Amino acid sequence: MFQKSLASVLLWVLFQLLVEINCQMTPFTPKQRELHTATLINNKLYILGGDDLHDKPIIGKEFFYLDVSVSFNTQELSWNDLSSIDIVPPHTGATAVKVNSTLFLYGGRSDGLMATLYTYDLQGNTWSIPTVTGINSRKELLTGIVDHNGKIYLWSGLLIDADGKEGNLVNDMLILNTINLSWEQGSLIGAPTARYYYGAVLLPNNNIIYTGGYDNKAELTLSQIYIYDTINDNWTVKTASGQIPSGRDGFSTVLGLDGQRVIIFGGANTFDYKNFVPEDSLYILNIMNFEWYIPKVSGPIPKTPMFHRANIIGNYMVVSFGYGYDAKAQSDILLLDISNNDEYIWTYNFVPSPSSPSSPSSTSQSVTQSSTLTSSPTNSPTLPQPTQSNKSLPMIGAILGSLFGGILFSFGCFFLYKWNKNKQKDVIPPHYDLYNQDEMIIPKEINIHDFDATNHEPMIPAPVITNRNYNNAQVVNNNERVSSQDLDDLKNVFRQEIQNLRQEILQNNRQTSVSNITRNNNNLYNY
Repeated sequence: MFQKSLASVLLWVLFQLLVEINCQMTPFTPKQRELHTATLINNKLYILGGDDLHDKPIIGKEFFYLDVSVSFNTQELSWNDLSSIDIVPPHTGATAVKVNSTLFLYGGRSDGLMATLYTYDLQGNTWSIPTVTGINSRKELLTGIVDHNGKIYLWSGLLIDADGKEGNLVNDMLILNTINLSWEQGSLIGAPTARYYYGAVLLPNNNIIYTGGYDNKAELTLSQIYIYDTINDNWTVKTASGQIPSGRDGFSTVLGLDGQRVIIFGGANTFDYKNFVPEDSLYILNIMNFEWYIPKVSGPIPKTPMFHRANIIGNYMVVSFGYGYDAKAQSDILLLDISNNDEYIWTYNFVPSPSSPSSPSSTSQSVTQSSTLTSSPTNSPTLPQPTQSNKSLPMIGAILGSLFGGILFSFGCFFLYKWNKNKQKDVIPPHYDLYNQDEMIIPKEINIHDFDATNHEPMIPAPVITNRNYNNAQVVNNNERVSSQDLDDLKNVFRQEIQNLRQEILQNNRQTSVSNITRNNNNLYNY
């Protein structure tokens, strides 16, 4: 009975492990989305929330990141799922920024109850709802900008009412002090008209540029550049010149690598959300003279998305998700190499910069900003192919999972085989006495000639007790001995399999390291 119960438990554990291994072998594939947040922290691009373009209006609880510390190809993305630790309700239209190693998520609209502010601590890998003093209003469809002092600026957007429903346009400048967790109000003197879906980016001098957007009537012009001075709390406006983009909303805004150029991409210029043609999708604003121009672009030009997000990571503008593209024909991640101001290049391959620390600012629509002015390289070398280590991770996981599953399955089959074999040995042979478990008293043979008749007490022979268990007792001992030896043999086999697996992993790591070193050396020679 004990062996049967143990076998059942073993089979159940084996089944659970095989299910778990199968789940781990299946790569995580996020849903296509728009109006999400994309925040760069410590070489990881964290994606959260948004609208589902194919199913429900608001996407489910998916929280994941893309590791940008390694090379990758946009046609073979490897996402890392963190949804199991997410406490934020499904939502859309929120904004997120990075402050040190903490992600601050503000606002957004949800079908259920939702707090105004959430924080995600990367070190503790935990979400929490902080308590903030002062004004507590929730908005959506705005862009949060964090300055170099840890203050988050939240201008305009749509107000969310007490029931969580989308409300009216609001023109205010909320400021969240992340040091003492308090709300403040910024000046509105000289501020632009209220809007949402606008573009915003932080400049190296702690000024914020605002332009474009939608005011519930029309897409707003990009000929007017509004500047908010975060140090002096005042507004100014500049009139742009050059090749001014058409009025639009739902576009992304990032700061170039030299800190002197603002790059806008995508969006829509009509409320029916028609895609821009490539010639009208990418513009540069020179902030030294506020002149717009269209840069020279090469490479496989993608279909222009809207309501996407863009981040500056290394030498690339990294565009994530959005509306208006076919996910079967185009990757959820687009890469624009902006290292050469004379020519930008659309590419499939991402190569991390040797020394590209996370910038002090990262927003959901605006991006990681550069805090210092740097010179731009004069040429753009041919990008090497991404390393195979990132591509082979799912394959390695599948091999390891299959190996462990096979070992466990073999262990289970071996155990059941031995148990069944020993059980068959316990069956009583046909010639055995069915009452062989009983003890019988056999009188000792007496010589009647030696009987002393004069003895008053009759002579009673001492009984001889014979256990007619035959070999049954020995069989039990043999079973115990065989089972113990079988377990020892099985442990030795299992230990050897683990050792072989370890050697294979170490050999694979050594080969990958040698391959990466050789590839890097070749790249250096090519450069």
